[in-house]
Amino acid sequence: MDLGKIETLVSAILEHERAELVDLEHLREGGKWVLRLYVDKEGGVTLDDCEYLSDRVGAALDSSDVIERSYVLEISSPGLDRVIKKDRDFQRFEGSAVRVTLSTEVEGRRRLAGRLLGLQGGEVLVETEGRTWRVPRCDVAEVRLDDEAQVEADLKREKTKERNSPPRGEGE
Repeated sequence: MDLGKIETLVSAILEHERAELVDLEHLREGGKWVLRLYVDKEGGVTLDDCEYLSDRVGAALDSSDVIERSYVLEISSPGLDRVIKKDRDFQRFEGSAVRVTLSTEVEGRRRLAGRLLGLQGGEVLVETEGRTWRVPRCDVAEVRLDDEAQVEADLKREKTKERNSPPRGEGE
């Protein structure tokens, strides 16, 4: 099975539907082959979106014969801890809290958690513990949004805003 061909076919359909393919997995679960697509669009993905896209993508995959064996197609939202893979994702989520899993040990570490500073010259930049880590992209196994840390940071920002803004009725 050629995942590149599947990605190309699926991405074209999703683009037409104003959605994007965030990630795809093809794996064996419970004795069955599963093709799992993580899809996003502006405003988020609903259950109705997943059902509609499943019908469209499933029909295209079946008629193209890019998958030789039987499989289960699953389409879902990438979730709050979405994976960051594409160059544009590194730009889009710059400043967000992330968890980085390294494929090789870097300075005794296999994981980093911090603020994504972007992608520069083939390196993933992450600020953590007052330090900027520059990790070659080839040494990064996975980058995911850290939803818990992001929620915590958002709450802190809101509290700071509330403390720094004048009480209602004053200065009006």
